[in-house]
Amino acid sequence: MTASEARPLTAIRRFPSGFLWGTATAAYQIEGAAAEDGRTPSIWDTFSHTPGKVFAGHTGDVAVDHYHRFRDDVRLMAGLGLTAYRFSVSWSRVQPTGRGPAVQKGLDFYRALVDELLAAGIRPALTLYHWDLPQELEDAGGWPERATAERFGEYATLVADALGDRVDRWTTLNEPWCSAFLGYGSGVHAPGRTDPVAALRAAHHLNLAHGLAVQALRAALPPRAEVGVSLNLHEVRPLTRAPGDVEAARRIDTVGNGIWLGPMLDGTYPEDLPADTARLTDWAFVRPGDTATAHQPLDFLGVNYYTPTVVSAPGGAEPGMADGGHGGGAFSPWPGADEVVFHQPPGELTAMGWSVDASGLYDLLTRLARQYPELPLYVTENGAAYEDVVGPDGTVHDPERIAYLHGHLEAVHRAVEDGADVRGYFLWSLLDNFEWAYGYGKRFGAVHVDYATQQRTPKASAHWYARVARSGELPARDADAD
Repeated sequence: MTASEARPLTAIRRFPSGFLWGTATAAYQIEGAAAEDGRTPSIWDTFSHTPGKVFAGHTGDVAVDHYHRFRDDVRLMAGLGLTAYRFSVSWSRVQPTGRGPAVQKGLDFYRALVDELLAAGIRPALTLYHWDLPQELEDAGGWPERATAERFGEYATLVADALGDRVDRWTTLNEPWCSAFLGYGSGVHAPGRTDPVAALRAAHHLNLAHGLAVQALRAALPPRAEVGVSLNLHEVRPLTRAPGDVEAARRIDTVGNGIWLGPMLDGTYPEDLPADTARLTDWAFVRPGDTATAHQPLDFLGVNYYTPTVVSAPGGAEPGMADGGHGGGAFSPWPGADEVVFHQPPGELTAMGWSVDASGLYDLLTRLARQYPELPLYVTENGAAYEDVVGPDGTVHDPERIAYLHGHLEAVHRAVEDGADVRGYFLWSLLDNFEWAYGYGKRFGAVHVDYATQQRTPKASAHWYARVARSGELPARDADAD
């Protein structure tokens, strides 16, 4: 038992001075204005307008209208005492075809957003890509094609030239695992393709795109800028210590984590990845020098965590868990490991059906700290969906989310005490929004949105998180009453 584990739950936990307290969003999930000021369709516009792809036929055409309401939303953030805001840029808003010059009206929106944040004392953290590839690039082959990675490097330069004078923290990609394996493998995300070889090609070209973007950002940004990537790394646990279950966990760790950490941070793919996927591809699409390009020096690693992954050897998948809780598609998002069985851990579940287990976040952060001790970490996404409703008194009471956040912030604090260099936490999400294939059926926001009126109502969890952000202290468990 570590010293931090031994601390009583009644103790107040203070985070380091300068620790960033933020929230996170993604462009397609909140902006709306889908056809305004030169924006053209992304793969998510096309996917959401395809019958049967998104819950109840929902689309991001309007979303929560952040494009027109961003000043009010920044005031909300300031009122919650936040010191950072992680947002993504819509590629098809600033470079609609994925080629050529930028659309200035699109860049002007992000300039105005950043200026508003800075005026409110909130540090912007910009993500270049959160899944919304311009449809024209998908029509040319999408991420399975090398040219898309090259276009991404050019896009990075456009955004850096426009915003590099005012944004100091840059993220290349958000959760490339989802882009590659949910988008091209299981098909439950845009563009909805179900080809495991295309998924592996996409993964490689996303790695390459990351490296090209880091090079482009370093060339365009001032020296003070920090550049990193956000990965949804899987805390993979074998169901038992039986050799078959341990092997199953290894396979999922390789195609879930090693496929990104290897090229980006180690300069090579895991040795077992080609063998695991040999029946699918010979990896001839990897050219000499590609992994060196992907392996660029980084200033931080963003960690997105929601729930652990429990697996066992083949033997009959649990109902609803064949894909590990990633959308329930008929095709696997785990190329080379599609026979692995996923299990639902016992205990509390969120509205997504995901297990509430903060120990996974602690284990993940401390593992990364041991593996990459010189690389600062940020928790760039963490949160939970629940069935939130506005009560008769106009408030939203969400004690489950407060308990979830408390437990996960305890895990972060414990990891810091045990040596992990974690420098900030970004709650997912600021606002209820378009939750990808779940449409508006799942609510992750700290702020409730009435989608018919666009009225924003901070939930009890938002006020709780505001107190933590302002004080830098996590209260004792018995002080969580809202």
